[in-house]
Amino acid sequence: MIAHRLFLVPLICSLIICGAFQAKVKATTPEAIEHAIFRASQYLQDSGQQSDGSFSPKSGPAITALCITALVRTGTAIDSRMVSRAVAYLLTFQQSDGGIYQPESAVANYETSIAILALHECNSSGQYEEIIQKARQFLTVIQWDESEGNTYADPEYGGAGYGRHERPDLSNTAFLIDALKGVGASSDDPAIQRALIFVSRSQNLEGVYDILDVANKNPDGGFFYTPANGGESQAGTTPTGGLRSYGSMTYSGLRSMIYAGVSADDPRVVAAIEWLKQHYTFAENPGMGDAGLFYYFHTAAKALHVLGQDQVIGIDGKAHDWRKDLVGALLSSQNEDGSWVNNNSRWLEGDANLVTSYALLALSYCQPSISK
Repeated sequence: MIAHRLFLVPLICSLIICGAFQAKVKATTPEAIEHAIFRASQYLQDSGQQSDGSFSPKSGPAITALCITALVRTGTAIDSRMVSRAVAYLLTFQQSDGGIYQPESAVANYETSIAILALHECNSSGQYEEIIQKARQFLTVIQWDESEGNTYADPEYGGAGYGRHERPDLSNTAFLIDALKGVGASSDDPAIQRALIFVSRSQNLEGVYDILDVANKNPDGGFFYTPANGGESQAGTTPTGGLRSYGSMTYSGLRSMIYAGVSADDPRVVAAIEWLKQHYTFAENPGMGDAGLFYYFHTAAKALHVLGQDQVIGIDGKAHDWRKDLVGALLSSQNEDGSWVNNNSRWLEGDANLVTSYALLALSYCQPSISK
């Protein structure tokens, strides 16, 4: 009898493991993705949206704009009550200079860039075109360039950033490029080409763009936060004084270069892709742990989608279906109420509306290629 029980134990364990594996495989099917999207959309409708149509209004219009984009990209109708109310709220932030931001905002570039993308998603009949074009012009006016007293020789040149820090950064510059490309700007648009200079200077790559002469201290091909004000990385510095590269900024840098027309065989793109191969994972934001994890998920998904690659060759030499890997990470971390929240609240990722929007945006780039 004891021997019989001992025989059954590994058999039962095997069945449990097999069942868990099958559940994990099932979790990456199109049906599972649609169900996750439905639950998230219901959460935003029932628990996220305020009576005035906003989402997380204390943070200004940006989270509302992100929610609009995420909902529409994942199937919510633009004339639905939830989206219509959110757009109406967003439009109350139009300013006389064309920007869409809260008065006295220190993050006008960020808020306007996100707002442009939201209105673009809802612009099927062209009703927001004039507003979008005015906002686009506003972004180019506040870009760090000659009109700001900067020259090509300045590390700030071409960038965009948060006003309260008085310097541009790669995250804001990537949002600027996303917004311009989203509304039809070509790769050779002057504002995008100026931004490309800043993006290139944010890469740990020796060469003509390394004007800070820091890449030689960490020449790994990844990207850091900003070359302005002496350079800064949110991931800190290396023992040799270099600026650490990290995942979310490297995907942002790669995507921005592609949007700016940089070719696949350009050393900047080659180096960025190699860094991402060496650090491929959806278990963390490489270099940052769980800080900014869902921003990383969204940024990675958009960059890999724009790159046009279905697989990533990891450091193990194996081909990884990044969409299935990402979907697995997202669906396994969705809360019972349909939302997502990062346990690490840095960069507002304790806000369920923001994080749920990031997750939905990431899933929007995974839907077409998940096989049953």
